[in-house]
Amino acid sequence: MVEPCQVVKDDETLDDLLCGNLKIIQKRYGYRFSIDAILLAGFIGVPEGESVIDLGTGCGVIPILIAHRTHVKSIVGVEVQKDLAEMANRSVELNGLSGRIKILHEDLNNLAGSFGPETFDMVVSNPPYRKARSGRINPDSQKAIARHEIKCSLQDILRVSRYLLKPRGKVCLIFPVVRFGDIMSQLRGTGLEPKRLQIVYPNMNSEAKLVLIEACKGGRAGLKVLEPLFTHGTNGNPNF
Repeated sequence: MVEPCQVVKDDETLDDLLCGNLKIIQKRYGYRFSIDAILLAGFIGVPEGESVIDLGTGCGVIPILIAHRTHVKSIVGVEVQKDLAEMANRSVELNGLSGRIKILHEDLNNLAGSFGPETFDMVVSNPPYRKARSGRINPDSQKAIARHEIKCSLQDILRVSRYLLKPRGKVCLIFPVVRFGDIMSQLRGTGLEPKRLQIVYPNMNSEAKLVLIEACKGGRAGLKVLEPLFTHGTNGNPNF
């Protein structure tokens, strides 16, 4: 395992993932992962021996958590921003997971040049939430690309997911509830049938904010709605 002092730069922080002895490197002032990534990693289930690809992996937190929590055979994290991809690769090495996780610096729209069709058992993604022309664009380019559909859209992610997935393969996503209609209609329009869903609330007294969705390539109709998930208790303390 690599020593932390050898991989962390002056403009970065080394943070504890509070899961085993896992650590993650992040930009001190740029894009940093949020609870969304933790929720998504906890939502999915990957049988032993299967392969996973994470579209828009950012700092690599989702592949690292999946590798820790499951016996997944291999995980590829795809990131369009070169500096984030390089940083994610250092986190993978730091946690001794290079044998199971590969970080690829690439635009997800170009993945047909790296992988053949029907290569993976599962696709996961915590995609940009906001449409390109909606709301204020963050002046920080890392944050802007992570939050707005600048480099890719939901439609792009679903199209690429269908290409990469084996028959009956699964795609798992987290998205804001306000765009629930968009994601449900686009999933079915891409041939990805919603099979499992969980609504996320900040607490028991708040409106829903996020939705976790699992869809199956070529699956039959039939949706299971799980019990709601509350990120914080009534006392304001986090449940994670």
